[in-house]
Amino acid sequence: MNNQGKLSGKIALITGANSGIGKACVKKFLNDGAKVLASDITQINLAEYDTDQVTSFKCDVTKSSEVESMITFALSTFGGINILVNSAGVSSRNALADDSNPEEIWDRVIDINLKGTYLASWYAVPEIERSGGGSIINLASIMGHVGYPSGLNEVRPKLGFDAYPPSKGGVVQFTKSLAIELATRGIRVNCVCPGYIETNLTKNLRDNPETYNKLINLHPMKRLGKASEIADAALFLASDDASFITGSSLIVDGGYTAQ
Repeated sequence: MNNQGKLSGKIALITGANSGIGKACVKKFLNDGAKVLASDITQINLAEYDTDQVTSFKCDVTKSSEVESMITFALSTFGGINILVNSAGVSSRNALADDSNPEEIWDRVIDINLKGTYLASWYAVPEIERSGGGSIINLASIMGHVGYPSGLNEVRPKLGFDAYPPSKGGVVQFTKSLAIELATRGIRVNCVCPGYIETNLTKNLRDNPETYNKLINLHPMKRLGKASEIADAALFLASDDASFITGSSLIVDGGYTAQ
């Protein structure tokens, strides 16, 4: 643990912490001095972190009772919460094992990406306030700001009906509304909007060489992002370096939306 880090003495709750961006956030936050409760719907192997500053809690963020229990566990373990990172998320392609029911997929994506962010925030806010204030970082997406590129329609038909962009657009707007609500209560609320990142959410696109090359060429930097680069953005927003930033969307996309 880094006692001189930007998050030294802070307690962070990170959802979706067993893979991708959430897992990268756990590593970054620990490295910068935070104590971390890593939460995921799957069991987390804490041995790989080699520190007693992290613990885990198995939680489905779409279930109110489980989210409430997660917050209670955080309080009993660490005594408070200063930072919430809402990283639990899913794409339409991996929302359900059976992809034959579009309505069920829509509901699942909205439930995890938007309702899960709402529930974790709802239960965490009073405790963050009681702990002296802090920061909420929501993981949204550039798809909360723009639509899918037309070239992907050749690979995935009916993208216009996909639930992922509406779910992430909802997170962007929820971030703004909550930031205003909490502005005088010592809690900043921001979201990070990643572009295409090399995680499980983009694996199906990267597995097809032709699609992967098309995707890379859509980016001015001619590459996809890394989970660690998104975690760096979340760390910045969680720290006092962002003390006058609230209600913002930090886009990290290699220039994709600048075009």
